[in-house]
Amino acid sequence: MSKIVIADSTCLIGLSKIGQLEVLHHLFEKILIPSAVYNEVVVLGAGRFGADEVANAKWIEIQEVENRLAVQAFRLTLGAGESEAIVLAQECEADFIILDDWKARQMALGLSLPVVGTVAVLTRASEKGVIKDLQSTLEDLRKAGFRFPMI
Repeated sequence: MSKIVIADSTCLIGLSKIGQLEVLHHLFEKILIPSAVYNEVVVLGAGRFGADEVANAKWIEIQEVENRLAVQAFRLTLGAGESEAIVLAQECEADFIILDDWKARQMALGLSLPVVGTVAVLTRASEKGVIKDLQSTLEDLRKAGFRFPMI
């Protein structure tokens, strides 16, 4: 299970809202987030779902992105966290990048990055027995305000 996974803010916040952030730790060996994602979730999101959970998750590693020029190029159409997550996925040759935003997914796919969404992560967790009831977990996510991407 030598999987390096880059996570964006939406996944971290959504899973935190339903008490399922640990699913990532159970499924993947290494979870990396760029500093912009940490900033969005923990610093700017202080007092909101995800902030404390991500700050206290010792298994989530924060990694700086090296190619700032690429980040600036993505920032023309994407948010800071998504931009840094895509660049970090390239730099680390990640096994997966977890993105739910349609534009961000299209950009990542255009770069031949292996993209999954939060729903795919939960589906995998269900297959592995990490969560017991996929349908109720997805319903909890929907009730928590998660917007399911159109495919």
